[in-house]
Formats: sequence, C-alpha cells, structure tokens
Amino acid sequence: MYLITVFGNMLLILAVISDSHLHTPMYFFLANLSFVDICFTSTTIPKMLWNIQTQSKVITYAGCITQMYFFTLFAVLDVFLLSVMAYDRYVVICHPLHYMVIMNPLLCGLLVLVSWIMFVCLFYCTMLGVYLSSAAPQSSHASAVASLMYMVVTLMLNPFIYSLRNRDIKRALKRIVRVPVIPGPIVPGLKKCP
Repeated sequence: MYLITVFGNMLLILAVISDSHLHTPMYFFLANLSFVDICFTSTTIPKMLWNIQTQSKVITYAGCITQMYFFTLFAVLDVFLLSVMAYDRYVVICHPLHYMVIMNPLLCGLLVLVSWIMFVCLFYCTMLGVYLSSAAPQSSHASAVASLMYMVVTLMLNPFIYSLRNRDIKRALKRIVRVPVIPGPIVPGLKKCP
C-alpha cells in the first residue's frame, strides 16, 4: 500500500508537470497535495515497516521528535492545501469570468507558500499544549488500526479519487505511458463527409 501511495502520487505529479494543459491553479494545487501526501506517508510508514520486519519497536528520542515534527508539519500542510483547493473551486463556481484574474500564478504560489509557513507556526504553538497535557489511555491495537487507516489507506486512495474521474488527468497519464489518445468520441458506422 505504501508503494502504491508513492507511485500513484508521483504519477499524478508527473502528469501535471508534463502536460501543458494541466498548468492551471487546480492542478498546481493537486500536484502540491500529492507531494505532501508522499512526504506525509514517508515520515512514519518506512519506520513502521522496518519495525514490523525486525520485530523491534525501538526509536531514539531524536528520531521520535523528528518523526513527530514532520508528521505534524505534513498533516497540517495537507489540511491547508485542501482549504486552498476549496477556495480555488469557490472562485471557479462563484466568479467564473474573473477566475484567471483572481487565481493568477502569483496568488497560487503565495497560497502554497502561506500553507507551508502556517505550522511550522501552528506546530510550535500547539507543541506546548501537546507536551503539557496528559495523554488519555487507549488501546494500542485500536490506535494502530486507526493510524493505518489514516496514514496509508486514505492517502493511497487520494490520487485515484482526484484523477480517475478527471478526463484531463487521464489524457496526460495516457501520454506518459504512451497509450494513443483519441481526440474525440468514435461512433461506429459514421463516415466523414467529403
């Protein structure tokens, strides 16, 4: 599942980069979300797989703090990027004629930059609350299942959810894997008029 997550998100990023028709704000944000999803799963899953393989649950203090930092960073960044994507869709629906003026490349870049900057600030502000509060006791098995569902399954499905119903992404992916793309619908039995 981890490899499918990384491969699916990388394929989506490659499709957006390689196809000039996909150089729009929506796909710019989608490529950034895919990158964050790769980073998000890569903060914990490789260590988890190593622990399963070696039957060891040991992690150093520095390793734990580093893992928690990047886990929180990419989790919050994921939420902010989803919010930016929601704003992008709002502008498309409510202001379609002004969309390209409002969602210019400078604003898109600024929105992604602000998303990156926001935990870092939020992380440091909320970190005190996490360490000062006591942890509620809970079942380790239930916690592991919940973590697996959130960390692996959801992020594995994201590229498929965002791309399988999107004609432009399908077309770009077909170009990447060298499948011939037919520009329009084919109706059997019809001939082209001279």
